[in-house]
Amino acid sequence: MPRTVRYDRLPTEAPHPRTADLDRLTPEQLIRAMNREDNAAVKAVERSAKEIGRAIRLIAACLRDGGRLFFVGAGTSGRLGVIEAAECPPTFSTPASLVQALIAGGRDAVFRSKEGAEDDGAAGCNAVQRAARAGDAVVGITASGVTPFVDEALRCASSLGAATVLLACSGQSPIPADIRILLATGPEVLAGSTRLKAGTATKLALNRLTLGVMTQLGKTHGNLMVDVRPTSRKLRERALRLVQSLAGVDRPEAERTLGAAGGSVKLAVVMLRHGLDKEPARQLLSRSQSSLRTALEKR
Repeated sequence: MPRTVRYDRLPTEAPHPRTADLDRLTPEQLIRAMNREDNAAVKAVERSAKEIGRAIRLIAACLRDGGRLFFVGAGTSGRLGVIEAAECPPTFSTPASLVQALIAGGRDAVFRSKEGAEDDGAAGCNAVQRAARAGDAVVGITASGVTPFVDEALRCASSLGAATVLLACSGQSPIPADIRILLATGPEVLAGSTRLKAGTATKLALNRLTLGVMTQLGKTHGNLMVDVRPTSRKLRERALRLVQSLAGVDRPEAERTLGAAGGSVKLAVVMLRHGLDKEPARQLLSRSQSSLRTALEKR
């Protein structure tokens, strides 16, 4: 039986006391009001640093053991999960299967709103059962904290043996999860429009989760994107600069070695710094759990 929800009591549905005259504001006043609330979103994420850190460690552990990461959401929350998953392959050279997104209403809902899809809890459970398995990590994203699609998805994920994380913009969320990140963002400038401040806070939290996890997995070297996939002119230039800088070589040598390494910055740097051919360098990186820093320190 569906849980009875008092939507009028949700913080994300409440009218904001400081924007009652929203339709009377000048554009500049409107912008200042929105800026003020976006600052509140940043602070809400900062207050949840401990929980976000715990989630990073949990997800990284799952991925190290062969699991995958799923973002599950509806509406704006679902689309933000789609964006986050889509950005991982070019940024961190992850396979498309490693970080995935499940959105209420399916692929069409990415481009066109399907608001009623969020109420279909059975669909959320079915989506997770089709995609996830024990050892995976499933992050449910819901601004209101009561979305049935997300609620049932996380419950089913837990029953499968997957690790679960809830990311909500309400401290009142009843949805269970191994780790609950509750961003108390409060009412929106436009009452109920959670694509605004709640969406901003959600995006900030998701950025922290993915960057934190990928850093734990050795996908960065210092603050450098050493697992970048050079699939565009800009990214190819970035990869070349990284090899030149980290290996201390000129551009022609960086180009030759990067080509021999199949476009892998880390592999090219290890080859150059240790004077290795491709296969011994690949083996060294593998023994170093794909950490460039560890590989460079091993010899």
